[in-house]
Amino acid sequence: MSTMALILKEMVHRKINSLLALLAVVIAVALFVAFVTTGRAYRRETRRVMRDMGQNLRIIPKETTMDEFWAQGFSPYTMPEEYVHRFASLKGYSYTHLTATLQKKVQWKNRTVILTGILPEVLPSDKRFQKPMTFSVEPGDVYVGYQAAQIFNIKKTDTIDLFGKSFNVKQVLVASGSQDDIRIYGHLHDIQEILHLQGKINEIKALECLCLIEERNDPRSMLEIAQQQLAEVLPEGKVILLQGIAEIRQKQRAAMEGYLAFIMLFVVIACGAWIAALMTINVRDRQREIGILRALGYGSGKITMLFLGKAVTIGLFAAAIGFVIGTALALNFGPDIFKVTAKAMRAEYALLSWSLVVAPLFACVCSFIPAMVAVTYDPAVTLRSE
Repeated sequence: MSTMALILKEMVHRKINSLLALLAVVIAVALFVAFVTTGRAYRRETRRVMRDMGQNLRIIPKETTMDEFWAQGFSPYTMPEEYVHRFASLKGYSYTHLTATLQKKVQWKNRTVILTGILPEVLPSDKRFQKPMTFSVEPGDVYVGYQAAQIFNIKKTDTIDLFGKSFNVKQVLVASGSQDDIRIYGHLHDIQEILHLQGKINEIKALECLCLIEERNDPRSMLEIAQQQLAEVLPEGKVILLQGIAEIRQKQRAAMEGYLAFIMLFVVIACGAWIAALMTINVRDRQREIGILRALGYGSGKITMLFLGKAVTIGLFAAAIGFVIGTALALNFGPDIFKVTAKAMRAEYALLSWSLVVAPLFACVCSFIPAMVAVTYDPAVTLRSE
């Protein structure tokens, strides 16, 4: 009788032991698949939520002193608008969502407002698929901050005159509790024309993709890396990295990934111990069988193959079943947890291939010691006791 036939007959004969071993591997595979599938959704969700905290990199004219920058909230100096396009055209940098702005405090109808011209986000060529982080304003339209709208009794669809140029009020923004409440946003080129600063900006905002810095394993701080890269690209600019936002993004991602890794490690150890215990019991129950096989001339390799072959067989069945269960868990419960990226969640079929390789290997490793114990049994001692 072939080795596979012996393995299958033994599994059928000892159904409970085989089913419990199968269940252990199924649980490990299902949780692994579920964690990886939802983990990718979590990373997308975290990036989206953290992204909504705003751009964390600000590039301003080099001559700006930091006291006047923080006092006003923007630089009184300007730099060419062309800089944002120069920055975006370079490859190999981790910056994206570049927004060129021009800001200036002005007196309008005897009150102070901040005119803010914004250019639609400029994305590097290798990141064209990304959705914008910020709103953009069409030429001839304005977005009015909450407080400014209250002061001047401005409503959506109104037409206002800004220094001799008419604009349509596209939107009145919700209260933010910051300087943004007294801003009037317009297209960059419209605001440049009003302020007589054609082709000028006083800030470039960007998002620094911290994951790329982490992948480089660079011992320098994020700010040092950003400053060196900026010096290579825009030596006329000064970089400000909003460390609070950057650190929150980094810590949030590291905390959750560490938590998932801990849970998965616990599950693997528990399931591995479970399989090893079941295989030990299986070896003990099969002492008489092992003795007979030894007496019939079966060598150590054949005996080992019976136990490890059973582990491989269980692992293959468990891989397929675990993948289906894990994917079902992720797709059924994941969208309720990760609502922002729910539509992007889908089955990760590449995990099935990994499961079909790793699950049998995992079962073999857990069964190795019991299999070696079976090989060392002395058939004479075993049969004499019978």
